[in-house]
Amino acid sequence: MASRDLIINDRITIFGWELTEQFVLAGGPGGQNVNKVATAVQLFFPLAASPSLPERVKRNAMRLGGRKVSKEGVLLIEANGHRSQERNREEAREKLKELILAAAAPPPPRRRKTKPTRGSIERRLKAKAGRSEIKKARGKPAPDE
Repeated sequence: MASRDLIINDRITIFGWELTEQFVLAGGPGGQNVNKVATAVQLFFPLAASPSLPERVKRNAMRLGGRKVSKEGVLLIEANGHRSQERNREEAREKLKELILAAAAPPPPRRRKTKPTRGSIERRLKAKAGRSEIKKARGKPAPDE
């Protein structure tokens, strides 16, 4: 059980009691230590039931989490890149923070429809007419009468 709160930004803080950590054996660096010590971290965070997140952020996080989110709405983040539990724990918390920050980002501004300028329309039509003349010139010449 993670005890420290995770501060995402000035508006969002995830309480420590919402995060659950589980330590498992990990492959990778560490030599024989890998076979004896559970250094990899699995961080569980109940996205759907969290009182810390606004609904919009929850929806975006579920979408961004993809396959890391279970059917019950629990996000699983794994970290096993380091040899120590503490560094893997910090890495998992940082991954969660990045995901929540991405979900909390404001939506991009709406696209404003624009018209082509008069000059660009004229240039396009002139180029079209030029291509048409080139293609007409490729055909057989008309018989003289």
